[in-house]
Amino acid sequence: MKTKQDVFNLLQQLMVKEFELDGEQIHLDAHLYEDLDLDSIDAVDLVVKLREMTGKKIEPEAFKTVRTVGDVVNAVYALIERNANKSLA
Repeated sequence: MKTKQDVFNLLQQLMVKEFELDGEQIHLDAHLYEDLDLDSIDAVDLVVKLREMTGKKIEPEAFKTVRTVGDVVNAVYALIERNANKSLA
């Protein structure tokens, strides 16, 4: 995944498959709880699936302030970038 758009596309596919959501519901401003009806168990499942798909360790604490799909995209992208920079150092 090279761009935030790549992360969004991955997240959208994941949410359609795992949570049986309509892909059109999933946009950057969509609130995970209010708009997409995800709950805390779904949030944990999402973190686990993202870890499996990215191969990166994702700490649940990193997602405590996440409220929208865009927040998830930014958090995952930052994690990928941070790990990429560590491997270059």
